[in-house]
Amino acid sequence: MVAWYVIAGLVGALVGSFLNVCIYRLPRHESVVWPGSHCPVCSHPIAWYDNVPLLSYLVLVGRCRACSAPIPWRYPVVEGLNAAGYVGLLWYFGPGWSVAVYALLYSSLIVVAGTDLSHKIIPNAVTLPGMVVGLVSSATVLPTGAGNGLLGMLIGGGLLWFLAWLSPYLFGKEGMGGGDIKLMAMIGAFLGWKPALLTIMVGSLLGSVIGLALISARVISRQEYIPFGPFLVCGAVIALFFEQPLVKWYQGLLFS
Repeated sequence: MVAWYVIAGLVGALVGSFLNVCIYRLPRHESVVWPGSHCPVCSHPIAWYDNVPLLSYLVLVGRCRACSAPIPWRYPVVEGLNAAGYVGLLWYFGPGWSVAVYALLYSSLIVVAGTDLSHKIIPNAVTLPGMVVGLVSSATVLPTGAGNGLLGMLIGGGLLWFLAWLSPYLFGKEGMGGGDIKLMAMIGAFLGWKPALLTIMVGSLLGSVIGLALISARVISRQEYIPFGPFLVCGAVIALFFEQPLVKWYQGLLFS
């Protein structure tokens, strides 16, 4: 069984390398297939031995071999997170088609978090096909079920749409963008309506706590926009792994 975890980690790291390409190119509306990997500073093609996930970053000491430009720390972080996520999914759900679908969702969420943090953009190229894949998967291989997936998409996306509509009246400014709405619709399509609500609750809590901490530390001002997508991504991952214990704990608080 250990071999399966090793394979999952290696596949996760390899896919993570491709996710870095998506994070860099999608906001720039560039092809994620062509041209091949190259340094964004000097445009020198990256050889295969300099493109080995995690290892190449360490060997090159975080710098391009051709021009010595620093390689952003995001690259090994994304590769490591995706590798760890694949291992965790395999451990939690066991081998099968469902874990492959959850791995696809997990990788999509990493791309969303990366693009939102770097460019304040959540690509439609991820969320729109994600809704379709989520609904089809819920109706076929996932335990979510077709009806629950559809409800999750409508409730998750609909609730954020309502909050976005309400924000200008309550706070005098837009609270979130259309990308967040489509992201929640995608998450709901995969996970169902209860995990979608849990995602919003956890994401909102994390966003509030971290936002207040950054404002208190004077890292940002009250007027600055904080991307909400990464907090929804964290909420979705927590809901994916810990929905049942969290729901039971919350129900215990309500009815104790």
